Amino acid sequence: METKQLSTGQAALMYGIILGVISVAFSIILYVMDLAYERNWATTVVSVLMIVILIAIGIYQYKISNNGLITLSQALKVGIGVALIGGIFGLIYLAVLTNFIEPNFWDTTFERAKPEMLAQNPKMTPAQVDEIIAMQKKFAWMTYPTILVFNLFIGFVVALITGLIVKKSEDTN
Repeated sequence: METKQLSTGQAALMYGIILGVISVAFSIILYVMDLAYERNWATTVVSVLMIVILIAIGIYQYKISNNGLITLSQALKVGIGVALIGGIFGLIYLAVLTNFIEPNFWDTTFERAKPEMLAQNPKMTPAQVDEIIAMQKKFAWMTYPTILVFNLFIGFVVALITGLIVKKSEDTN
């Protein structure tokens, strides 16, 4: 049985779309469960694991479709491509969420953070916390490029490690 050879772009697109759909589904589940405002280690770990697993699967599937051969460069292209496409899906969902579904998302996020900020900084007055939050609201737009850069960084690291593990060229026996 012949396997159809994938290009790095096709592998990145296919697994990037899968990552994006799974990430958006996870975000929707969090929203429905009223956990969209919660940022804890468990949701972060699940999100990072989704990225890691789909990048590794994408690279491995590319290698299989390429007769068991893959270079580090090809692994990096697939991995970073998966992370980029998955990140774009996540950004589109976040934009839809914050602009249409829940237009007060950022306000609610910052309001829910106030008690935690006061608890962590008992010397701060509520007025000082309000000032900090007002400044943070001005820079909420920075969340979008930060998410994309984070995805690309994770994609690079995972692709590099995975690529070093699975690389095999025709010269290698």
